[in-house]
Amino acid sequence: MVPSKGEIDSYLKDVKAAIKIGHYKIARNENRQDNRQLFEDYVLNEAKAKEILLSLETEDFSSVVNNTNPGYPNEKLYIFGKDVSLVEKYSDIEIEKAVSLYIKFNKLEGPYVVVISFHEQKWALTYPFR
Repeated sequence: MVPSKGEIDSYLKDVKAAIKIGHYKIARNENRQDNRQLFEDYVLNEAKAKEILLSLETEDFSSVVNNTNPGYPNEKLYIFGKDVSLVEKYSDIEIEKAVSLYIKFNKLEGPYVVVISFHEQKWALTYPFR
């Protein structure tokens, strides 16, 4: 079931509020190599990543999925896509490249947000509000 546009507006408002006060993290552990790779391939730091996260709009919403991680069957994960311009780190010329990002959130109590996925899209996303 696709949430309403109002529900996504509210969700994003809560997520952005947590991000603005620093109550978030972008997962970059050994299970999140794709997230780490984005930071290795492009001129991207925490400030730029935060800017990208805060620029998300309701129209960037793609879907909601159940958390498949054992022990968290009731958690809902929200998926967004965002087209951004980034500079490749190891390029001979410094030009911006269009990069489509896949961003998946887990909004926890507190409020606290875990950005589970923050990497290049591997497949096309659909956007119900575009």
